[in-house]
Formats: sequence, C-alpha cells, structure tokens
Amino acid sequence: MPIKALVRPLALLSLLAAAFPAWADLVVLQYHHVNDSSPPATSTSISLFEGQLKMISDLDIEVVHLLEGTRKTLDGGNESDNRIAITFDDAYESVYSEAAPLLASRGYPYTIFVNTQAVGHNGYMTWDQIKELAGREGVTIANHSADHDHLAKKPGETDSKWQTRVSNSLDDAQGTLADELGSSVPLFAYPYGELDEALEKQLAARDWYGYGQQSGAIGPKSAGTRLPRFPMANAYGQLGSLENKLRSKAFPIDAGNLPDGVISENPPTLAFPLAPPINTNRLTCYASGKGRIDFDVVQGTVRVKAPDSFNSRRFRYNCTHPAGDGSYYWLSQQWLDLSKPED
Repeated sequence: MPIKALVRPLALLSLLAAAFPAWADLVVLQYHHVNDSSPPATSTSISLFEGQLKMISDLDIEVVHLLEGTRKTLDGGNESDNRIAITFDDAYESVYSEAAPLLASRGYPYTIFVNTQAVGHNGYMTWDQIKELAGREGVTIANHSADHDHLAKKPGETDSKWQTRVSNSLDDAQGTLADELGSSVPLFAYPYGELDEALEKQLAARDWYGYGQQSGAIGPKSAGTRLPRFPMANAYGQLGSLENKLRSKAFPIDAGNLPDGVISENPPTLAFPLAPPINTNRLTCYASGKGRIDFDVVQGTVRVKAPDSFNSRRFRYNCTHPAGDGSYYWLSQQWLDLSKPED
C-alpha cells in the first residue's frame, strides 16, 4: 500500500502529538580509547573528548551514574530534561591517563566496562589503576565479559557448549570484579555489541542490564537487556551532530518487540508499528554504508529494508523522526550476520 494512502491529516497528527508529550530520557555515550594515536575506528581524540564534555556542560545536561539513570528511566521516573551517562569499554590505559582527569575536573560520573582477562596487558589498565579509579567518587567498574569473545551462539555450536562458554565468560568476569574490588554491579556491555535472544535470557536470569553499541536514547519502553548507547569515536562523535544525539529521545515503541538482530535473510526487514506521534512524512531511515533507504507501511506496520545485501558481520538500520523542540526520536537496529567471520 502506498505510504501516502496511510498518512493522516496534519491537524489530527498535531493533536495526537500533543497527547504524547516528550519525556526525559537517558543518553548513554560509549567510548573505547581516548587519545590521539590508537586505532581511529575506536578512538576519540583528546581535543574532541574535551569538546564533547564542554558541550554537555554548555547545554547544562546532567551527567548521572549509569545504574541509577537506567533504573530511573526504565521506571519512567525521570523529570523533564534528558540526562547523560558516560561509559568506556575495555579499560584501556588512555581512559586512566587521559579521560579520567578531564572527567574528575568536571565532577562527572562514569562507568568502565572491563574484560577481565585483558587487565594488565599492553595498552590496558592494571588492577592497581582500576582499583584506584573504583575508589574515586562517581566511578563504577562493570562487566564486559572475561575474554571479550563473540557471545552469540555460533553456527554449529551445541546448546550445552554455548551455555558453558557463555556462563563461564559472564560469571568468571563478575566473580573476578567482586574479588578484586569487593563488590560488583548488575551492568553488562556486550562485546562488539553482539547479542541474540538466548544471550539476553542469560542476562535476564542474572537480573543484569545489558548495553549494546546501537545508537539511541533509553526510555521507559526500552528493553533492559538491549539498551542503546551512542558510539563517540572520532567518526561518530563530531560536535556538529553531537547536540542532536545528546537531546535525542527513545523511539516511542516497545523495544522489547524488536528482533534480537540475528539475520536469516540479507538484507533483513525491520518492522515496527506505526503509532502516534510518528508521521511517515517525517520519518527517515538509513542503512550502514547505503545512505537513506525506503520503507513502506502495511496494515499499520512500518517495514524497512535495504535495497541490497550487506557484506559485513554487523550493520545497522537507523530511523529518526522529529520529537519537538529540535530533538529527534531515534531508533537504531543492529543486525548480526553469523555467517561472516568474527573480528
């Protein structure tokens, strides 16, 4: 069915939008390295990092603890303004030497997700450094697995072998953090942002929150085991687009009904309900490396599909829609092609 046939009159859409006022969401920023010499794909330059922190301050957006902010947002308890949480994956040494002093100077809390077997290796923090940071006000140390393995079930892997492999990685890391630091928190960042439904169930059984690498804000309808974060590496964290990300809103749908992202066809189809205040005339979708892509609407369901297949193991569809006051609803779906080699 043509899109135009399903577009409601603008006056009615305006009334519906007024009945769905914007809520306050949590925007989580994801970093790896913070320096000028590490791999560009996962690095944020020191000057860019300083600029990002300055923009957060200039916009007067509160920076909060990740666990507290996540719980409050999912409970619908946030007030009118967005909040920010800052996270780092892998516990690289540059976070200790470069990022931590800049964050301390502004009094900003942050979370470091640690893959425990890498601690003390070249380029990573030592346990002494991690313990020092953990003792500072506002710093949380959390689980990024023991071995930074690809944790989604591999093609041909038996259920029992997968269960053992994943349980060891999750629980060994959590136990190591508890032993080294005296406590642990129910926060987990998926290595590479890769997940599947079975892995989500493992986190749910442990009552942990799970954070991916797909962009977007966390809102009351987000799924607690697949929470979005905005990557802040040089290619994605430029100041020209940063304000839109900091002020973004979670897409107004139940994220728990979205697919886990493991594809059975290439290109995959993303489907979600067309519901107020979403207007198809103002909805825009993009695919990794392909630019803007088309969508159609069938019986009240938006269906987004790229025009041709992808060659990468991971890729995304992003859809945005104005949310008022210059902000945007933001939906990012990460896809995972298990037939492609691990990196």
